[in-house]
Amino acid sequence: MNPSVGTIAGAIALALVIGALIVAIFDPEVQRTVGYLFARPSDFFAAFGSAFGGFFTSLFRGAIFDWTQSSFAAAIKPITDTMLRATPLIIAGLAIAVSFTAGLFNIGVQGQLMMGAVLGGFIGFNFQLPYGLHLIVAILGAIVGGAIWGFIPGFLKAKLGANEVIVTIMLNSVAVYLLQYILTTQLFTGPGGYPGKSQKVAETAQLPLLLGSGFRLHAGFLLALVAAVFVWWILKRSTFGFELRAAGANPAAARTAGINVPRTLMLTLVLSGALAGLAGTAPVLGTEKFISGDVAASYGFDAITVALLGKSSPLGVVLAGLLFGGLNAGSAIMQSSNIPVDIVQITQAVIVLLIAASEAIRLRRAQKAANASSASAVKKEGAGA
Repeated sequence: MNPSVGTIAGAIALALVIGALIVAIFDPEVQRTVGYLFARPSDFFAAFGSAFGGFFTSLFRGAIFDWTQSSFAAAIKPITDTMLRATPLIIAGLAIAVSFTAGLFNIGVQGQLMMGAVLGGFIGFNFQLPYGLHLIVAILGAIVGGAIWGFIPGFLKAKLGANEVIVTIMLNSVAVYLLQYILTTQLFTGPGGYPGKSQKVAETAQLPLLLGSGFRLHAGFLLALVAAVFVWWILKRSTFGFELRAAGANPAAARTAGINVPRTLMLTLVLSGALAGLAGTAPVLGTEKFISGDVAASYGFDAITVALLGKSSPLGVVLAGLLFGGLNAGSAIMQSSNIPVDIVQITQAVIVLLIAASEAIRLRRAQKAANASSASAVKKEGAGA
């Protein structure tokens, strides 16, 4: 599926309108005024307009700029929260985009992110290294952890032809239960610790804050931007990127051109896993500073939608990640305005459904046009005979 930019923009706009309509329809004041709609329609339309506009107002205040705050620093905090929440989505989205480009569907980013968080976090709280070096080693450890978890399906795909979707789904389950187990061991919880939560990452391994203690935005966002540039260079400027794109576009032609397709696919999943592992540094070294059973949240699965919206391009993934980060950040203000936060998940799901529906319609029309063209050609041949 390769939707156009117009399709994506239209789906986002329509999904936001649908979300606002849902909020307005179920607003208590709207439901109260609908009881005497014909007696005083102005009350109903005023309540409906207030609820409908309140959705967008709350989203803007929570995701971009809160003009109700007394200080400029507090007013711009929402945009920094958007960037913070977008960080793991961008990096994990890049991991998905790399696999998409090679014609692979890496469902295992969720598990690879977990393993990256586990190894990076373990180095963070178990090693004693100087500031700077400790952070670098922890980040590299997270990358290695994700790469190892990506190597497994890559090896099985290359050597045995195993379906990467099935293998990565199974590895996600393995990662979940492995994480649950290691968080019961003293090696991770430490003496006197509690099961389900690791020791705190040392300050020398924590991602530094970018704007001071008044903001939560950390250097992980810069890592996400660097990762996007790196993926762009790999895909567009490197020999491996050419081989990766060729293997994804036409494996048979790639083999004819002398490209080792199995090796390329295996390395693609390793690279995808490494990026997923890097995404694991955002929560464990930046936001939470410890490992928990929920350290990966749903980043790996949300990243699939981010890569889809971004059309598997690094710039598109960054923008899509910021969009989803903004929706998630806006949910905080929505909740304080008595708007259910579930509307954010509904809006995200509607975006995907609208894009999928538009693509299905487009493909169906293309198939009908192709069938009509074939039928016309057959008739002409028959008439000529």
